[in-house]
Amino acid sequence: MKRRQKQQERRGTIAIMGAILAIVMLAMVAFSVDVGYVLTAKEELQRTADASALAACWDYGKSLSKGQTYTLATQAGRSTASTYASYNQITKSPTQIDTNTSNSPGGDVVFGYISDLGGAANNFQTGATTNYNAIQVRVRKDANINGKVPYFFARIFGVQGQALTAQATAALVRDIKGFKAPADGSNLDLLPFALDLQTWNSLMAGSGGDAWKWDTATKKVVAGSDGVLEVNLYPQGTGSPGNRGTVDIGSSNNSTADIARQIVNGISPHDLTYLGGKIEFDTNGELQLNGDTGISAGVKDELASIIGKPRVIPVFSKVQGPGNNAQYTIVKWFGIRIMDVQLTGAMSKKHVTIQAAPMVVHGVLPSPTTGTSAYVYSPVVLVK
Repeated sequence: MKRRQKQQERRGTIAIMGAILAIVMLAMVAFSVDVGYVLTAKEELQRTADASALAACWDYGKSLSKGQTYTLATQAGRSTASTYASYNQITKSPTQIDTNTSNSPGGDVVFGYISDLGGAANNFQTGATTNYNAIQVRVRKDANINGKVPYFFARIFGVQGQALTAQATAALVRDIKGFKAPADGSNLDLLPFALDLQTWNSLMAGSGGDAWKWDTATKKVVAGSDGVLEVNLYPQGTGSPGNRGTVDIGSSNNSTADIARQIVNGISPHDLTYLGGKIEFDTNGELQLNGDTGISAGVKDELASIIGKPRVIPVFSKVQGPGNNAQYTIVKWFGIRIMDVQLTGAMSKKHVTIQAAPMVVHGVLPSPTTGTSAYVYSPVVLVK
């Protein structure tokens, strides 16, 4: 009798232990499944934040390059961040972000300024709106927006889900003091022709022609108006502050053949060795380059071959000395596109027509001063 009772007790104990073990196993399965789901959601959140920040920063820079105000440019960036977030589903649900038009530092989309994109701290400052070069995007799944990441098995224990947040910061260099050889050893898309500051200021103030346009569909320059003004880079006795012409970016004995090569292929790392490996403004915001007033008809074919292709040109405040003894004081970098070339015939007909064109350049050297460049940007990069 006692033996039978002990056997029954033992079977009962085993049953209880089995039940407990089953519960534990179920809890472990629930935990592993739900943890895996949460980790997947984290990856989706971060990917969405990265993509939204990169796209928003690029559209912000593109809007600025078109001459839009900071208000319109930041609106474009916020709209793009929201759009790209919506393209990415997280846990199979559409994603929303608060565009944070007040630019509160605690918002989902925050514009700011980072002085050193390669710095360890990446100090993100939200003051001084005209200097904004970075966008911070936060993507959330919580009780306030998008809903928590849902649990499945863990719900049997009364836990419904988990709140998650991911954040990314993308930035670009807007103010450039110069260039160094790109890390991949490629050439710089920098033309050895200089435009005077007076003409550049007039162009930015709305003075210029509008006879050509860049067709984004065919990727060609065609006749017609596009609202982007043009100016003639060819020197035609412009007077003060001096004639435009070629500048020596490389050997001071640059020949027509060197100029032709640089027009087609850009400035090579070897060219930069003559300038100490980089070309940049000094502490006074100036760069002295030897040059030659005038543009030779011998490079007309080379110039015609790059019509429509964005290039950077230097802008000078003054030029001293005649002919090939000229010395140009460079004070700004300007992104342009050549629209038409005519270097033969009557002087009044000669022209190298250019218009402003945004371009992305590798090997840029950031400037702490606003306004040292226009329409020229570094690639957009994730800094956080």
